[in-house]
Amino acid sequence: MDLPLWLQSAIQERLERVMSGIERRPELRKLRSEEGSAFEAMFSGTDRTMIPGFMDWEDKHHHKRGVENEHLYIQGLRDGVQLAFTMLVDPISDFDKH
Repeated sequence: MDLPLWLQSAIQERLERVMSGIERRPELRKLRSEEGSAFEAMFSGTDRTMIPGFMDWEDKHHHKRGVENEHLYIQGLRDGVQLAFTMLVDPISDFDKH
């Protein structure tokens, strides 16, 4: 079943708003800063994969992405529950208006 274009657009807009909010979280600012510092420290070497700083940066990068994804997942669950609840409370009248 394909989703209507208006719903796809609404989901995409919501995802962009949620990701924007997640990116501004203090814990992610700290992780982003640590990741950036670790990455910048690597530029003294020529082969980034062979220097110890690369492994540190890579670990911080993957950790930061994991935290971002966790926040997206949790917000998605909240949004899904809210949507399901709204549809269960008054499933007909809201969709007849469109």
